[in-house]
Amino acid sequence: MALQPLILTLKLDAASFARLDKLRREHFPAALNRIPAHLTLFHHLPGERLDEIVTELTACAPAARLPLRATGLRKLGRGTAFEIGGAELRSWRGRLADSWAEVLTAQDRQPFRPHVTVQNKVEPIDARALYEVMSDSFQPFDLEGVGVLVWRYLGGPWRLEAEVGFTPPA
Repeated sequence: MALQPLILTLKLDAASFARLDKLRREHFPAALNRIPAHLTLFHHLPGERLDEIVTELTACAPAARLPLRATGLRKLGRGTAFEIGGAELRSWRGRLADSWAEVLTAQDRQPFRPHVTVQNKVEPIDARALYEVMSDSFQPFDLEGVGVLVWRYLGGPWRLEAEVGFTPPA
């Protein structure tokens, strides 16, 4: 029997995570909000490859934090997300996707469009209203990727399995 799949998310700097997670807790339906704010790198990797994945992440982790920028808002139909830009993130994630090509699902083979969802699974009219309110005051802001979080999908909630930080070599 295969183990539940793994989800990889980018760990954000503490201040940015706190800001985005606060918005998620305010705007995501509470009964459905089982996980913190996150930027998904991969949605579904083989659960039985946890050790192999962590080893590869450790070996190829960036030697410094990844500079990112929230460049705008994205309508999700039933929610709202921040679009996140970062050339170094795209390049690093692309190398991982190439390395894991044979195990990627169709979703993870799609073009990478980094974002952090702060609202989803609401009525379209409510999603449009939040998007409009947030758009009125949106200003681009900087944030940083500081590591990768490896989660096990548990049919709704996720369980943290490992963390790989981005740190300069000693």
